[in-house]
Amino acid sequence: MTRRLIACGLLVLASVTACGDRTPDTATQTMPMSTPSSSTSPSSATKDAAAAPATKRCDSSMLKGQVDPTDAGAGNRYGKFVVTNSSTAPCTLNGYSGFQLENASGAIPTKLERKADPGPKALTLAPGGRASANLHWGVVPSGNEPVDGPCQPEPSKAAAIPPDETVPLTVPWTFGPVCSGGRIEISAFYAS
Repeated sequence: MTRRLIACGLLVLASVTACGDRTPDTATQTMPMSTPSSSTSPSSATKDAAAAPATKRCDSSMLKGQVDPTDAGAGNRYGKFVVTNSSTAPCTLNGYSGFQLENASGAIPTKLERKADPGPKALTLAPGGRASANLHWGVVPSGNEPVDGPCQPEPSKAAAIPPDETVPLTVPWTFGPVCSGGRIEISAFYAS
């Protein structure tokens, strides 16, 4: 009887073990631990990684900018703030630009509002590569803005700060005053 129980126990153990070894192709499987090959030592791999230059974030010294009009109607104006990588190396761009309207006297009212579409996405601009941010503003006076003249001071340029940077690049503005206290909607940069 004892032999029979032991034999049955071994049979059950063997079948459970066999079932446990069968894993579906879609199941998560443990990957073997990687070991360095004999031709690559950890110190040479570190040297290779250190030798590869990291792509620098796009700053105002690397970018040229312009505002291109795209549409107009019923007191609304639309455009694109376009930046071009004017350097000889690639750079990365991710997020929203700062955008301050200015004239010869300095900063004039600007209320920048970020729009979620399109939202931030990491971009790499090759030399000569471009990225755009959508702009929308109004030209109809609101609130206590004058209706018999310009609603706001006339801008001649904008100081545009690339994402995560502090130094602006100067962009010409030739589209007249921006009403509603200088309210401009802006999207994040996207590839263009």
